[in-house]
Amino acid sequence: MTWSLVGRDPATGAFGVCVATRAFAVGARVPHVASGVGAIATQANTNALYGTRGLALLRAGTPARDIVRILTEADAGRDHRQLHVQDATGGIAAHTGASCVDWCGHLVRDAFSVAGNMLAGPQVIEETARFYEAHASLPFPRRLIGALRAGEAVGGDKRGKQSAALRIYSTEDYPDFDLRVDDHAEALADLARLERVSRERFAYARLFSPRHDDPVGLLDFDDITRRVEKLKAADLP
Repeated sequence: MTWSLVGRDPATGAFGVCVATRAFAVGARVPHVASGVGAIATQANTNALYGTRGLALLRAGTPARDIVRILTEADAGRDHRQLHVQDATGGIAAHTGASCVDWCGHLVRDAFSVAGNMLAGPQVIEETARFYEAHASLPFPRRLIGALRAGEAVGGDKRGKQSAALRIYSTEDYPDFDLRVDDHAEALADLARLERVSRERFAYARLFSPRHDDPVGLLDFDDITRRVEKLKAADLP
């Protein structure tokens, strides 16, 4: 009932998941991401335990292919599940259960994967992947959202639109971006709007927050504002 993209930004090492569906609050169950270890999307007849257990396995250094095997072998409902995983080394693996609703399937590429079910057709994940590959110069959040919007333009979820989400982690235990549209007639368009609003300040000011290598961060509001304006002018994040 969903399609999603799991990828890693080569410029920053950030892991991200972008997802859209004709169901409520997709961001609450499908995307699971942690800094430095990887990302997971669990969908179709969603088993959120794939996300929590999968992140634990990623933190333990388990390769993506083994995580998919471990999670699905232990699940009697695996034929109704869809899962794709990227690990810290760049390894990617995916599972589309035999009982997932057509159209369903996945694509695994060198640095990302796309998977979907109950879609208008294979063109949805193909166009999602094409856009992502063709727009490597875009900032990571816009590249992820743009890819899903490209898939939506050729059919998306065949039932319609309702929710979308973007989750990105880079170096910290907290997310760089965790944007959700839980119920909207044009969920991906509104997700893109939220990302644009984030660039008024949040997307840049977050870079000066407390971090592992600087647990205080910047405190001078005027200094932060000057730095934010400089980044906005360069449009770097």
